[in-house]
Amino acid sequence: MKIAVYDENAFSMDHPRGTVSFNYLLMGDRSKPLENYRYILGRNEADFSMPRHRHTFEQIRLPVVGDMNLGEQGILHEGEIGYFPEGQTYGPQDDKIGEPKQLQLVLQFAGASGLGMSAGRGRGPGNAEAQRDRREQRPTKFPRPRYQGVIKMHPDRYNWLPIPGVEGVERKFFGSFTDRAFWIDMVKIDAGASWTSSSADARRLTVVLSGTGTIEDTKIARLGAVEADPGEDAHYTATEQLLLYTIGIPPIQLPATPSDQFDEITTDGGIQFENPADARNG
Repeated sequence: MKIAVYDENAFSMDHPRGTVSFNYLLMGDRSKPLENYRYILGRNEADFSMPRHRHTFEQIRLPVVGDMNLGEQGILHEGEIGYFPEGQTYGPQDDKIGEPKQLQLVLQFAGASGLGMSAGRGRGPGNAEAQRDRREQRPTKFPRPRYQGVIKMHPDRYNWLPIPGVEGVERKFFGSFTDRAFWIDMVKIDAGASWTSSSADARRLTVVLSGTGTIEDTKIARLGAVEADPGEDAHYTATEQLLLYTIGIPPIQLPATPSDQFDEITTDGGIQFENPADARNG
């Protein structure tokens, strides 16, 4: 199990556009592309723009401060959840710096296509080699998207449902997606109550959205993060009401007959821009 206490001083300028700083909450294993992931907080430090583009991996975003401009697909408002499917084009983005600065939870991980996330697609703090790798021009396969567009979820419109047999704990389930069957939920634990997160097959990546408490014997608070592996129980107890935001990621199962639902183009390390000239600044 990994437990990461939020450090507000851990932001670093690691976005190629040079206007967003990253705070790395949790990182996967770069040597295992099908299991690799990165979970970050992104903070706008200046106006941010990005042309229409797509990725070879999955993304789930939750703006915790401010809104995100999705271009033609509208606005992802503070507190909403956005699922950006692998291979799905979105943008152009145009976010003006706000006060307070926009802050966004972003999870990137390998999708059901089996393309995985290489080291270059899962950068880390000070990873200069991966930054160089990202700019290399090379043939890249992109999965054809399984959905029509970015999926926006409105948590306020979902019901809190009791968890059977657990007093003082309720859950909102936002859905399960693709043939990887990853899922998104929130769990609310009342002060003094306890709850155990468990799954036989899924890694669970959890971020505290509000409240305080403990995970095992470690104190957690807002924006603290926890990775629990398959078969590993995570015991939470709330000191004051805890709101937990979890993404559960089962292993990728590939079909016996390989899929042909891919496009192959020359691109710069896993991002395709609609206008190739934009790649120079991407």
